[in-house]
Amino acid sequence: MIRRRLPGTARHPATPGRVTAGRRWRGPRTLRGRLIAGLLVLLALACAAVGLASTLALGRFLVSQLDARLTQDRGRFASSLEHGERDTRGQSPGTFGARLMNGRVTHAAAVAAPGSDEYGSVLTPDDEYALAALPADGVPRTVELHAIDEYRMRAVPGRDGDVLVTGLPMEGVEATVRRLQTVELVVFAGVLAVTGLAGTVWVRLSLRPLRRVAATAGEVTKLPLASGRVTLPDPVPDAEPYSEVGQVAAAFNRMLGHVEDALARRHAGEQRLRAFAADAGHELRTPLAAVRGYVELARRHPGPLPDEVRHALERVQAESDRMAALVDDLLLLARLDAGRPLLRQEVDVTRLAIDATGDARVAGPGHRWRLELPEEPVTVLGDPGRIHQVLANLLANARVHTPEGSTVTVSVRETPAPPGSVELTVADDGPGIPAEFQREIFERFARADKARSRASGGTGLGLAIVRAVVAAHHGTVEVTSEPGHTVFRVVFPKAPPEPPPEPPLVPPPEPPPAVSGDLAAGDEARRSDGG
Repeated sequence: MIRRRLPGTARHPATPGRVTAGRRWRGPRTLRGRLIAGLLVLLALACAAVGLASTLALGRFLVSQLDARLTQDRGRFASSLEHGERDTRGQSPGTFGARLMNGRVTHAAAVAAPGSDEYGSVLTPDDEYALAALPADGVPRTVELHAIDEYRMRAVPGRDGDVLVTGLPMEGVEATVRRLQTVELVVFAGVLAVTGLAGTVWVRLSLRPLRRVAATAGEVTKLPLASGRVTLPDPVPDAEPYSEVGQVAAAFNRMLGHVEDALARRHAGEQRLRAFAADAGHELRTPLAAVRGYVELARRHPGPLPDEVRHALERVQAESDRMAALVDDLLLLARLDAGRPLLRQEVDVTRLAIDATGDARVAGPGHRWRLELPEEPVTVLGDPGRIHQVLANLLANARVHTPEGSTVTVSVRETPAPPGSVELTVADDGPGIPAEFQREIFERFARADKARSRASGGTGLGLAIVRAVVAAHHGTVEVTSEPGHTVFRVVFPKAPPEPPPEPPLVPPPEPPPAVSGDLAAGDEARRSDGG
């Protein structure tokens, strides 16, 4: 049941030690706290057991002493009451005596302390009933007299048919037991306090290697392991390999070694792939240029060409252009992977949005194109050609994968979170992207239809280039999609940090040709194939 606070009532803060609704006390959360708490709990239980045993033993011992004194008395003080003598010789203050005849108390008195009167007929009817109920078998029993106090009493038969009752007060026994309990409480509290401090120091020292493991693991989690080869922290010293903590440290060090070796192997493999892509791109440019040149030369032949030959030359020209665009995309990704710095200049994102949307309108006149721009220009520091390429790829992606008549909206605005950022969104009302494909849509050569031929779609690199360019500007890109509403959201920082000067890992290729406004050539990335 959910309790709601009534209007006008005050909210009471939860007091310490009080379990509130929906919030249960789970005890210490750290291993050190649990070990110390367990140690103190066990010690407290041991102290409680020792205190209880010692209290019971002392109480029984003192009661046995009272019983021995009652046995030695043999009813002498009680028998003296019949003749009014009240023989108090050797009797301690508080000793009680009573004579009963036919179940009725005829005489009762107690040895008073020096300077005070003896107890006379002050017994209540309940006290007399309790005395009459005592068996005259000589066995000491504990009886509480309301008029006096709790007593240890012994009843024996008299010589003339009466019953003589003698009792000793339990006050001394109870006082001694209370003093012992007080001393035990103080001593045990001190022992718990000292043990808690000493245990804290000891557990802290014992768990020091485990804290080093946790600190090293925390440092590893902060490293960009997905970015490539990184320098892992130093291994944890395992001074006690035979202890459990030392074994954990040793296993953690072995795991760090495996992770470092795996990262080095992966980094080497990625470097080889990047070098191969760059070298292959450079090597392919020369034969592609020759093919395109010979095709152009053949098309300029002065004589008439058969229709089949002309059609074949046109197809060779189109496919060579498509392959050249693919090579340019691969070279661009290789440069971005290698960390080549981009241009850093002030870029008017609103102007780029207007130009890219205009080009997309020419390529897709059957779509409705909308711009939502602020009144003032929005600028960022970056590479204008690459940011324009991001916009062109997103617009081509929206145009190719939505039916004619769909609305594509491009918006630019400054965002307060993170502060000083620029948000660029491309939204459409098309059929949407399958949910299972959204997680890999920015991967290279990602395609929803694995069986579809490359001729029926793009290269699968368009959105991969978008992510790489945005990451090179220290921005983020994400997609949210459902049927009828798909949004690509790109966030650029106003002033990305200066990249550190690093030598290029691959030979710098020539800059690729600028993306033109003709988006109908079919070389853009398809929405469903991630490009």
